[in-house]
Amino acid sequence: MDKFSSFNLLVKFAIIKKNSHGKKEINMSRLARLKEKMSQEEIDGFLITSPYNLRYFTNFTGTTGLALVTKEQAFFVTDFRYTQQAAKQAQGFEIVKNSGNIFAKVAELVEKNAVHTLAFEEDYISFSEYSLLEELITESSLVPISGLLESLREVKDDQEIARIKQACSIADQAFDHILKMVQPGMTEIEIANQLDFFMRSLGASGVSFETIVASGVRSAMPHGVASNKTIEQSDIITLDFGCYYEGYVSDMTRTFAIGDPGEQLKEIYQIVLDAQLKVIEAAKPGISGIELDAVARDYIASFGYGEAFGHSTGHGIGLDIHEGPNVSMRADKTFVPGNVITDEPGIYLPDVGGVRIEDDLLITSTGNEILTQSPKELIIL
Repeated sequence: MDKFSSFNLLVKFAIIKKNSHGKKEINMSRLARLKEKMSQEEIDGFLITSPYNLRYFTNFTGTTGLALVTKEQAFFVTDFRYTQQAAKQAQGFEIVKNSGNIFAKVAELVEKNAVHTLAFEEDYISFSEYSLLEELITESSLVPISGLLESLREVKDDQEIARIKQACSIADQAFDHILKMVQPGMTEIEIANQLDFFMRSLGASGVSFETIVASGVRSAMPHGVASNKTIEQSDIITLDFGCYYEGYVSDMTRTFAIGDPGEQLKEIYQIVLDAQLKVIEAAKPGISGIELDAVARDYIASFGYGEAFGHSTGHGIGLDIHEGPNVSMRADKTFVPGNVITDEPGIYLPDVGGVRIEDDLLITSTGNEILTQSPKELIIL
């Protein structure tokens, strides 16, 4: 049995062993999957630098540090400000303190542990950092890799799902709060601030992205972040928002009206809602992102609004607001249980207005579970 196989057996034993906080078991399980990928790619070491991937593999929530994973060991490198925090959070990692340049410490570890091929996240290393690594690491080959670590994050475990569900619950409560207080004369920014502050009051650590409040003709802007526009009678209003809860996001869109928005907008609302519901009906393991995107896209196009639906039907969420797997015309990956995706078709008519409705869906063994529970029928206040 080789060293890598022996290490995997030790990892499995470590997962069985209970830890009072559960962090070590989670970290070791994720490390085991990473090491298996490294073995398949014939990589001796992997340098992890992106904040989301560091959070996933190490549980570290600070702002300075990186991880070096080899076939047999795992190191977390940080400075004196974070060594105590890293020791508590990065269970299963040897904590290494650096007092100079952090990449110089990485080079020392690479040489000491005979890492001949070092993979790095090409999307999260600047050119100057790469140049420095190339200068410091002379006996090893640097291998740029994109998407490998992110692919391991696509299937959520029970703890991740619980956190996403709580983030969705907070967003649902925030929408209910807005419906009770919104009125003509308020500005879009006032509504966004109410949403953001209310979600924080329920335990959110922050917003998933800059909250979108687009009213009247501005609702035809898919990413119309809140402005100073005043809400007027007969405005249709699109809210796209979410929050972070213990590191995981929610992402929900609802469209409602203050007074009657007119027949055309009510018509496209129903088309978008029906398309959105058809995606929910079709979402299950084995269907691809391309196929699921076509469910909404073809339905909307059948009413002559194909050109008015210009974005993808959805995307994955988790630690990041946009991660795999995707629901788009180019997403050929098939869904598996544990994926969490958005379902957000829309129609946007310049100088008229727009409608988008979005839920977060957990792919299950038998289909999907809707995580966002706010009502979707057209609400006219």
